[in-house]
Amino acid sequence: MAEGFARYYGGDRVHADSAGLAPVGINPHTIQVMNEVGVDISHQTSDPLSSKDLQSFDYIITLCGDARDACPALPAGVRTEHWPIADPVQVRGIPWERVKAFRIVRNQVEERVKDFLARIFTTDKVHG
Repeated sequence: MAEGFARYYGGDRVHADSAGLAPVGINPHTIQVMNEVGVDISHQTSDPLSSKDLQSFDYIITLCGDARDACPALPAGVRTEHWPIADPVQVRGIPWERVKAFRIVRNQVEERVKDFLARIFTTDKVHG
């Protein structure tokens, strides 16, 4: 979600990439709730963090649970942020309850991304 919103709101001003400590692909509910707000993430992948050249990033944002604590040591000079957002995959229940959890997280992630982009592009307006 964060990568999709970063691309949507940041346009060509940002290069966003997703990675996980134990990636399992993109949950279909994630694609569904992002499509509901006009952001197509069906082409995105969830790659292992170990496949990324962390030195090449200006910022690394960790999301959910213990991601910040479980990350490997990050290169000096890379700025980090942690967004303690619940992982909607953990929600159990009937389908509409699960989709509702994904919508709540989508909205939280969208606000965080917009705030983040506004902070790093203080002279540019982030649309939306």
